[in-house]
Amino acid sequence: MPKIPTISGNEAIRCFEKLGYEVTRQKGSHIRLHHKVDKNKKPLTIPKHKELGKGLLRKLIRDAEITIEALVELL
Repeated sequence: MPKIPTISGNEAIRCFEKLGYEVTRQKGSHIRLHHKVDKNKKPLTIPKHKELGKGLLRKLIRDAEITIEALVELL
C-alpha cells in the first residue's frame, strides 16, 4: 500500500472535482462537495487548510470510494 501524500485542501478539492464532485456550499474555511451524477455517494467536507491530516485524507478517500493510487494519479 502506498503512502498517503501530503496535500493541501485546494489540491484535494481539485482532485475530487476531477472525479465528478462539485462545490455546493462553503461555511468559513470548510467546503462541502456533492457528486454531480451519483447521489448515493457521500458528500465530502474539505477544510481549506495548507495541509490536510493523514486521517482526514484517508476518510475522504474511503467516502469517495477510490484508492490511494487513484488519488495520486489525479494529483
